[in-house]
Amino acid sequence: MASFAVILIIVLAVILDVCWFDVDRKRWGWMKNWSKLNKVLFLSGFIVVSGLIYFGLS
Repeated sequence: MASFAVILIIVLAVILDVCWFDVDRKRWGWMKNWSKLNKVLFLSGFIVVSGLIYFGLS
């Protein structure tokens, strides 16, 4: 149950940061010319790597 909560927190943090918190496009603006598929692939990979780093360090 704890690992599910960690994955959920990581996914929500990335999605909220990309879609809501970064209104000026200062952190994720370099991806503005990318297609939706490329953005989804990058963010999915980012989430997977973040989860692997978390579980590797714990």
